[in-house]
Amino acid sequence: MKQKIVIIGGYGHVGQMIARELGEAYPGQVYAAGRSMERAERFSRDTGGKVKPMQLDVRHSFDSQLWDEVQVVVMCLDQADTAFVRFCLAKGIHYVDISASDDFLQQVEQLNRDAYTGKATVVLSVGLAPGLTNLLARRAYLLLERTDSIEISIMLGLGDQHGKAAIQWTVDQLAGGFTDGRRTDFGKGLGRRTAYRFPFADQYVLRRKLGLPSVATRLCLDSAAVTTLLAWLSASGATRLLKRKAVRNSVVGWLLRKKPGEARCAVKIDARGMWNGGPATAECSLQGGEEARITARVAAYAADALFGTSWPSGVYHMDELFDLDRVLTGIGATDAADIRLNGRPL
Repeated sequence: MKQKIVIIGGYGHVGQMIARELGEAYPGQVYAAGRSMERAERFSRDTGGKVKPMQLDVRHSFDSQLWDEVQVVVMCLDQADTAFVRFCLAKGIHYVDISASDDFLQQVEQLNRDAYTGKATVVLSVGLAPGLTNLLARRAYLLLERTDSIEISIMLGLGDQHGKAAIQWTVDQLAGGFTDGRRTDFGKGLGRRTAYRFPFADQYVLRRKLGLPSVATRLCLDSAAVTTLLAWLSASGATRLLKRKAVRNSVVGWLLRKKPGEARCAVKIDARGMWNGGPATAECSLQGGEEARITARVAAYAADALFGTSWPSGVYHMDELFDLDRVLTGIGATDAADIRLNGRPL
């Protein structure tokens, strides 16, 4: 009988939060998996045994009898290929992934037939960005009769606690540029900030899925000074130095140690198009606390929804399968969102 949930990277920063939340709902049925059995066992003890330990390396053989009892897998690690995803689908295991890399998401999108054959459901774009950004952008898109462009702006707090892998990914993307600044109003308490283009997967996914000619995602930090510095370094070409291992490791280490900001985040969607016969704008915004905790809550919501419930087989992004209002209610963020059409709240 399929009655287990496995979180790959389950003793990592975000993975622990997901595992703890699901472990409270399904004690003894949730497994925190990773290469280190020692770390998995230590985390299991911290949960009072509600989360079980499991040793697993997705780069190597992962076949065992345990998988016959697994209904849902939550992936918190970056992967080089889709071998493990295909294994899950062949076993009929539902699969949830928090990856922010569009290159990998595109590879998984090609496994739609495998998911149908295995009667499994895949949920991609799970977290804050991509994830809630996709859901908010789709809501803005649906408010308009015709949508011509969508601008996604994200603010992250430097004081937030991020896992090493997340910081490494962000620093690697900075090496490719931090350009084309745009002023965005994030709403009450935050005001207008300048955000710069950043390669979160949401913009590419939404272009493909909604058929829009223009979708762009931009990022800023809660510190305007640090955001401006990064933009200046990008314009001068200095961010290319991040491609050097020693420089990259130094920056990652500094960000892991220093917290020169607050633990908060915000998302703002600006959609432009037509409504009621004239030009119109639709805005959706959301403010919250720790980005990692929000991502964990969204992932736990998706895994919980798939666990023990019948869903259509196939590969989906979160906004294709779930409703924004239900997700916000499920993660306790109903009052955090603000939705407007032509400046008027809805």
